[in-house]
Amino acid sequence: MNHFKALFALLLAAAIIAVSAYGAEDTAEPTTHAPIVLDTAPAMNAAAGWLAHMDAGRFAESWDESAATLREAVPKVQWETTLAAERGALGVVMVRKLRSATYTRTLPGVHEAEYVVIQYDTRFENRPQSVELVTPMREKDGAWRVAGYRIR
Repeated sequence: MNHFKALFALLLAAAIIAVSAYGAEDTAEPTTHAPIVLDTAPAMNAAAGWLAHMDAGRFAESWDESAATLREAVPKVQWETTLAAERGALGVVMVRKLRSATYTRTLPGVHEAEYVVIQYDTRFENRPQSVELVTPMREKDGAWRVAGYRIR
């Protein structure tokens, strides 16, 4: 479990997961009196594809398809070995239910960019209650890629 905590502490310091609970609405800071509702679907689609790699134990592929921020923060071998041990111990995903998806341009401790903080209530085979935080970001090429991941 120490490797798991170390990995996510590293991600916390270097990437996106220093996020506390966000509301269930998809809103950005308003530029007028009414809030702007943004389409989070592209980021959520990227997260779903990335989670499919995680759920299948294809951790190298999840790293390969992650945002540069995550790849720069965690070496591929460390990502693979830590997740193989920790996600393997959790067992298969039994249920994953969307809790919230929130668009933001700012997160604590990281540069300004476009992010969607997605929270899932997840039940693993060996852990009945978990919250997965998956944070895709829009990269310079316009693609959404996961920059942060944490299980609480």
